[in-house]
Amino acid sequence: MDNPSTTPESSPAQQLRRAVVVAVKRTLRAAGPAGRRTARALTSAHRAWRRSLQLRMGLITLVLSGSLVAGFGLLVAERNTTAQIDGVRQATREQLRLGAEYARDQLSNYSPGTAANRQITAIVNQLKITPEQGGGVVIALLDEGGQATDAVYPDKATVQNAITSGLRREVVTNHKVASQIVSADIGQNGIRTYLVYGTPVPTRWGYLQLYYFQPMDNAESITSDFRTSMALLGILLVALLVLVVMLVTRLVVNPIRIAARTAQRLSAGLLDQRMEVRGEDDLAMLAASFNQMAASLQRQIVRLEEMSRLQRRFTSDVSHELRTPLTTVRMAADLLYSERDTFDPGIARSAELLQHELDRFENLLSDLLEISRFDAGFAMLDAEPTDLGPIVLRVVDRLESVAERAGVEVEIAVPETPVIAEVDPRRIERVLRNLIGNAVEHAEGRPVVVTLGVDEHAAAVTVRDHGIGLKDGEEKLVFNRFWRADPSRARQTGGTGLGLSIALEDARLHGGWLEAWGEPGNGAQFRLTVPVRAGDRLASSPLQLMPSADAPVADLLDAVPKQPSEPPTPAHPAGVA
Repeated sequence: MDNPSTTPESSPAQQLRRAVVVAVKRTLRAAGPAGRRTARALTSAHRAWRRSLQLRMGLITLVLSGSLVAGFGLLVAERNTTAQIDGVRQATREQLRLGAEYARDQLSNYSPGTAANRQITAIVNQLKITPEQGGGVVIALLDEGGQATDAVYPDKATVQNAITSGLRREVVTNHKVASQIVSADIGQNGIRTYLVYGTPVPTRWGYLQLYYFQPMDNAESITSDFRTSMALLGILLVALLVLVVMLVTRLVVNPIRIAARTAQRLSAGLLDQRMEVRGEDDLAMLAASFNQMAASLQRQIVRLEEMSRLQRRFTSDVSHELRTPLTTVRMAADLLYSERDTFDPGIARSAELLQHELDRFENLLSDLLEISRFDAGFAMLDAEPTDLGPIVLRVVDRLESVAERAGVEVEIAVPETPVIAEVDPRRIERVLRNLIGNAVEHAEGRPVVVTLGVDEHAAAVTVRDHGIGLKDGEEKLVFNRFWRADPSRARQTGGTGLGLSIALEDARLHGGWLEAWGEPGNGAQFRLTVPVRAGDRLASSPLQLMPSADAPVADLLDAVPKQPSEPPTPAHPAGVA
């Protein structure tokens, strides 16, 4: 079904986004009560996101600044952790170097035996650094085979287990200085993280292994405190950025909101509304420009309203004033027309032309009076339950002589059951008379098909001709006052140029539609749609505006929607618009 209300086509991105939103909502609603609550919450959040520029700017700032601050904080924290570990490594390596030199010097004159073992124990006692001394370094001095001697501080078993095979291989086999970070419980102090450095110590009987266990407690504590400080600082910085952006956006958005409210009041007819101008900045310039525009629009609207009022008054006054002389001229013309048989042929022809032109002039005055009533808002609808079928037949019958002169056959497709609608019969008849007369005028001798249809909510009449048709865009122009598609074309029926304009106003007065379709060389079709119950809103029409294909009248009758079995109950008393 055709609907005259059209909306701009959405872009592919908007259509995809709308489809995704609809799919997510359907999925959540199908998930039960919790899903429906989530769908409602998402709908509210999406509505707030679309309606609030301030909220969008705040959330965008939160996401972007949060990402930047988080990335910067992670980088700085990583650099700090690396610096702490490098510092511990450098200090431990220096201690290991000095300890290895001291042990080598002390053991250079010893051979394997009891004296050497006592000397090794003395060396360990000399090199150890206890927590009370501010270091807490654990010392292990092992033989070449990797077996722990008694010279281990503080605990032989735990220290030996904390030295991994890979580290020991580097020191014993490759005779290199190597390091590793391990977690171990040494001296029953709990699981702690140690930086272990090992180095070979050459002696007269081979190599000993000197290991330094440097606790990482201070480095971990400093790193943890630094990360916590960076996180708090980042959160505070992001919060301040969001707050600043929200405040700045509010300063910009508030004048825009005020301008929007003022524009709404102006569109509602309050033409004296103005914005308050503060300062001399860009926003003040916006407010001043808006006020200048509003003042200019007010002057123009007032001037146009005055001109429109004068035009309506002039049209009404002229139409009424012309009634009196027209009546006098009509009486004289009727007398001359009735006696034309007694006149000379030339005078008789003049009497006939005078009668014809007076008919046109009288119709024009009637149309002008009707247009003036529409413009002044005085047109009233006298609605009552009416069968539209007899109206269609009556209009076609009255235009039969005109159709015969034009060589046009008018075909009618009307349902067998009554088509009852709450309408003003006089106005509907005038609309159909204009549509069918216009179709006969432009049919180029081809048939004109009038179709009546109805459904539960609306009744419609289409008038189809197969004449010259309409060019692209002319389907809107045909309802303009005094507009003609081809001004040079001779008319058969002598219209005033206001018929379709009045028909459109009559359709609107019923709350209906009057639409046109046409193609050059393929004719045109006009469709009148009115609600079955006066005051109802139309959503669709029972007949198509664009004809699908030409068909015989019998086929059209079979395709016409039938009237419901029960006639509608009037929604309003007869005579109420």
